[in-house]
Amino acid sequence: MIAVGPLIPSSFLGRGTDPDGSLKADVFQGSKDHYVQWLGSKPNSSVIYISFGSIAALAKQQVEEIARALLAGGRPFLWVLRNQKLNGEEETEQDKLSCKEELEQVGMIVPWCSQLEVLSHPSLGCFVTHCGWNSTLESLASGVPLVALPQWTDQPTNAKLIEDVWGNGVRVRGNEEGIVERDEINRCLDLVMGDGERAKEVRRNADKRKELAREAAKEGGSLDRNLKSFIDDLAHKD
Repeated sequence: MIAVGPLIPSSFLGRGTDPDGSLKADVFQGSKDHYVQWLGSKPNSSVIYISFGSIAALAKQQVEEIARALLAGGRPFLWVLRNQKLNGEEETEQDKLSCKEELEQVGMIVPWCSQLEVLSHPSLGCFVTHCGWNSTLESLASGVPLVALPQWTDQPTNAKLIEDVWGNGVRVRGNEEGIVERDEINRCLDLVMGDGERAKEVRRNADKRKELAREAAKEGGSLDRNLKSFIDDLAHKD
């Protein structure tokens, strides 16, 4: 086994940065996407990003609970809600919303976005995620605190790592029907975006994982060494 990672474009891992170590501004200035311009209008660490990947389809009740939590919390958000039917669903995710117009007074709803670009934006304060491995790794490398809402397969394991091992986020708890209610969602959002000691600890751990990812990606780091080892091993095989 040879561990090679994180497999994320170098411009998002501190290679190709300004002298102060920040991501080059042209990564964002070069984007014409309206959501990037909207993110640029928000204060640092203020925006909630919500996305559940490209496969899972949330129940209508769960979509509604998330929507009501966002309205009650009042924080700006960027929510990826697909507008195509998936897995035999009769409605699109956006169709499941009963309060779309109200939500768009607080945040932005999009059918797709460039996730790494969003996670690397300075306005991001937290990521509500299904904990797929790609999303988990991209969050670690970006230093964004997480609210974990896993669905299936490896996602519950990844959520446990986030909360109990890396400490860079918290996991929501569902009710008897498996639905995570609005109060629980806002409790977790407050835990990672508030001013309390738990929020400060989560942010410190998120920053620590971000630095570790960047160290791994540097020349001579574990990514560099292990990739070279893999290539050398292939080159010497008959």
